[in-house]
Amino acid sequence: MILTTLKIPILHLQNLLICSSGKTQGQSTKFWLSLSLTFATIYSLLAIQEAFSHPYVIQDDARQHIFWMQRFLDSELFPNDLIADYFQSVAPAGYQSLYWIFSRFGINPIVLSKIIPWGLDILTTFYCFWVTLEFLPIPLAGFISSVLLNQQLWLNDGLVSATPRAFVYALFLGFVYYLLKKSILKTAIFIALLGLFYPQAVLMSSGVLILKLFDWNKRSLGLTRDIKTRWVSFVGLGVTAIVILYYGMSSSEFSPVITVAEAKTMSEFGGAGNSAFFQDNLWDYWITGQRSGLLPKYLFRPTLIITGLLLPFLFLFKNKLPLLEKITPKLKILPIILISSLTWFIAAHLMLFKLHLPSRYTSYTFRMCLALSAGITLCIFLDKVLTSASLSPRYQWKQITALSLTLFLGLGIILGSCFWGKFPKTSYVVGKEPEIYRFFSKQPKESLIASISDVANNIPSFSQRSVWVAWEYAIPYHLGYYHQIERRATALIKAQYSSDLSLLQNLIQTHGFDFIILDRGAFTPEYMLENRWLRQWYHSLSKDILADFDRGKTPAILQALSQCSSLETEKVIILNANCLVKL
Repeated sequence: MILTTLKIPILHLQNLLICSSGKTQGQSTKFWLSLSLTFATIYSLLAIQEAFSHPYVIQDDARQHIFWMQRFLDSELFPNDLIADYFQSVAPAGYQSLYWIFSRFGINPIVLSKIIPWGLDILTTFYCFWVTLEFLPIPLAGFISSVLLNQQLWLNDGLVSATPRAFVYALFLGFVYYLLKKSILKTAIFIALLGLFYPQAVLMSSGVLILKLFDWNKRSLGLTRDIKTRWVSFVGLGVTAIVILYYGMSSSEFSPVITVAEAKTMSEFGGAGNSAFFQDNLWDYWITGQRSGLLPKYLFRPTLIITGLLLPFLFLFKNKLPLLEKITPKLKILPIILISSLTWFIAAHLMLFKLHLPSRYTSYTFRMCLALSAGITLCIFLDKVLTSASLSPRYQWKQITALSLTLFLGLGIILGSCFWGKFPKTSYVVGKEPEIYRFFSKQPKESLIASISDVANNIPSFSQRSVWVAWEYAIPYHLGYYHQIERRATALIKAQYSSDLSLLQNLIQTHGFDFIILDRGAFTPEYMLENRWLRQWYHSLSKDILADFDRGKTPAILQALSQCSSLETEKVIILNANCLVKL
């Protein structure tokens, strides 16, 4: 009696989870898709709650890519601002346009950047679910893939940044879905959208389209006989050519792009630099490096996503895994995507910095492919467990094991992200100096602030005022921009620590500073080793300043602290630049 009652729920559970029949599957698809979107919404709302938990909150990368968009609401902000002009120049056209459109309705770009990840997550989940069903028409597989991908994305800070890279997942999955559907128009539209939001992804899609043009026929490689596939690929490659031509013909006032030889001579690309790239450890450089490595950081979080690596090996046991028969030939696109990504990864290393960073060509696609594979693998595994239990009614332990594994697998999928510390990982920056932000926001819009303090990083976002230099904006890939930042930062450091006040006064008069921010501990040896500007240029600059300290030389600016102070907080002193000039 007990055996019979156990067998019935297992059969019922298997029919409920591994549903592949007509009308029932339609209802199952709606259920699992809705559940997938529900989880995406829950994860997004957790991030949104954090985003609006404090009046001064902004995502780390958004400080670079979004602060200048406040010009959309007020064209008088950031006048003649090198930093704002540079980041506006490198922002893709579609990305700019999206924020501009919403600004016409009075929506602040920084506020919008906190909401956009929700919309992108919904779109990513939607396409991830349907792409999975193109490979294995089991709705449960779509749910598992989408939840695991969601957890991957919220354990990293790419999606939440609302910067161009946040758009890659939704748009690339959309491209893959319509390519599998052989929709010429929609495939072309998504390639164009990739070009408008994240141009590097267009190169990856071009590789996929080229590889899709060829088939193995009788152990020989030849052009595919599928006419529609040819048309999709040719039209898609045509759109790709237009996108590449557009960017290739575009010139930047901040050119040229840095060369490998130049980068190797700069401390900025070393371990203490703002854009650390080169490493002595070859494993770190080629495999795990954040900018240079093949594998993205935290690729195997949550843990269950590792099962995606097992999918190719399941085909060795095709006779024992009946659900494998339902996998469609469309699954071949996954290795095609990986080959394309790897090819562009190698090309990016060969043409280093001309195609931007090599890791950008594998980090996004590897995450997507692994999540898609994991959903299929876990679904096949679950079907095998339930089938084995239902066919062995005499062995009660198999029934109990099957139910237990199903329960633990479900909990593992849903709660897998909980074992990796803070979830979601948002990298939101909370402004800890509200008094400073309020002070500067009351100053004239053309005010210019000079400082090597980390406080300067947040002023453009929270006070809408220009800073002359700031560590957060010192990106060294375009020398026409970075050489100016480098000259500014080194000149400011020398003037701040000089025993001759006229050096600082000349700098103020030449560039029109209104305020200078000093960290309270700026003149201690410990600060010289902790400040990121000073640490980066320790051998070429900071070492000499420390030597002057040892010789008893006193920075002249110290004499003006009490006379020219406009605002003092626990961390910094803000000096009036005009007052310094008059001393």
